Amino acid sequence: MKNKHITEPDKFGYQVRIVRRGKESSRYFSHKLWGGKTKSLKAAIAWRDQMLVALKGSKTRFLKPPKNKTTTGVTGVSRTIKYDLRKDKSYLCYTVFWVDNGKSRNKTFQVGNVASVTADDDLHTFRTARLFRSCYEYAIDNDLPFNDGMFVAWKKRRIYDDESLKVV
Repeated sequence: MKNKHITEPDKFGYQVRIVRRGKESSRYFSHKLWGGKTKSLKAAIAWRDQMLVALKGSKTRFLKPPKNKTTTGVTGVSRTIKYDLRKDKSYLCYTVFWVDNGKSRNKTFQVGNVASVTADDDLHTFRTARLFRSCYEYAIDNDLPFNDGMFVAWKKRRIYDDESLKVV
């Protein structure tokens, strides 16, 4: 991340531009004012690093918080019962909501048929959904791409027990 967010729009200085959740923070560092090209770049890097730390502490993850999207107490994770007309059965599900390239997305973790769901199955699914959302939040807070590939076989694995994933 050496010069991420830093551009040189003209030969007179550097521009730093950071956008987080729709809010832009930017500043121009003139070579003349900072005493040369090297010093203005160092100042731009220092300012960028300070802003990234300050913006990381922000608790706002949405431009507008979605209404009625959380029944679990965890932002972006919803617990619902979905009815399948074809099979005439109800299924307990946890749905995780997130934003990918400006588009709202969701992933549903289905616990199973409401009539046969165990408390262990329910807890396992909730913890997996919460970890999914936490991994997404960690990725956006640290300018990393969000990869949901590790959740492919989530029913067979207890992903949240993995020591390397302690983001929850």
